[in-house]
Order: sequence, then structure tokens, then C-alpha cells
Amino acid sequence: MMPGTATPGEMEQAMSMGLDVVKFFHAEQNGGVAKLKALAGPYTNLRWMPTGGVNTKNMMDYLGFDRIIACGGTWMVKKELVEGEQWDEITRICKEAVKTMLGFSMAHVGINCADEAQAEQTTKTLCALFDLEYKPGNSSIFAGSAVECNKAPVRGANGHIAIGTNNVDRAVYHLGLRGVTFDESSRKTDAKGNTKAIYLKDELAGFAVHLVKE
Repeated sequence: MMPGTATPGEMEQAMSMGLDVVKFFHAEQNGGVAKLKALAGPYTNLRWMPTGGVNTKNMMDYLGFDRIIACGGTWMVKKELVEGEQWDEITRICKEAVKTMLGFSMAHVGINCADEAQAEQTTKTLCALFDLEYKPGNSSIFAGSAVECNKAPVRGANGHIAIGTNNVDRAVYHLGLRGVTFDESSRKTDAKGNTKAIYLKDELAGFAVHLVKE
């Protein structure tokens, strides 16, 4: 059960019944994500699913707050589209929402170098050619934020490709629906248990692929 609530009093009533997840409706007219962030302090165990005024443009304002479990909205299944049986358009809008939620982007490419000297030389060459910042680290060196040169070979025959995403756990779920499998031993989490990074099991053209929280 996920009762609809709009006020702190209604939320407290739901909590008194043993519930820790409630719908927040009408989300935009009742203060939006700013209100939920304000309520998160005193209501430490409560989580929300906002609906009402949520759309592709503001969805990530809500989903970027870790106390939001999901968003809903009729913008994905408008009445006229259902009545007109425009299933292809409904599918397109839903896919757009999922794409926005995941927010996949190229984070960086990692190159496996034979040793530290090769990593230094490769990085310095890239920095000199493309005016990138040289960023030394313990196990690798970055040329700007685009290329990571590993001081010794690690995952992947040639290196790795890091794909950024708004939420790694949601990305793992949706990619799992497509049959993608992950190396659970590579999963890294933050203090709250949210996944920060994880590698796919299979390589792509000699490159390991991992998701990272952006």
C-alpha cells in the first residue's frame, strides 16, 4: 500500500500505521522536491514516490534525491494517446523517460600501460597534444577527465571504458532486463549502500566496461 499524501500531517498518519513509503501528490503544487528535502530531516525513515507535475524535464530533480524511490506521471500515458491507441508514441515517451533517468554518458577511457614510465609518457603526450591537465594518482594518471593511463595492466585486455550514469543501481536493473550480467566482486558501494561502480562481466573489443556514478 502506498497512500497519497500532501501534508506532514497526512504523512505522519501513514507512518502511525506502520508505513515508510508514501505517494506525494500533487508534487509540484505542494512544494516539489524542496519540500521533501525539508521533511527528510524529521522524517528520517520516510521515502516518497512523487506524482503530479512530474515530467521528463524535472524528473531528475526528484530522482537525484536518494529518499525518492520512484516517480510517476501521466505525461507518459496521456489520456488522448490511450484513447487513440497510439502505443508507439507511449512507448517512445516511456523510453525517453528511462533514458533521462539513467543518463548514460562516456565518463572516460582507461588504457592499460606496461608500467609507470609508459603511463607517464602516454599521459604527457596526450596532455601536450590536446592541452589537457596532467593528474597523477596512485595507480593511474589522468589526461584531463577523458583518458586514464593505468601504471600496470588491470581489467580488460586493452583497458576499460567507464560509462557514467545518474544511478548505478537503477542502471544495473535496467541493463539486467536486457540480459547484461555483472561481476559482483567488482561492486563498490558508498556509506549508504548505494553502488558507486561495477564492471560488466563481458569485455567489449578487448575493453572491460564499468558503470560509475556521475
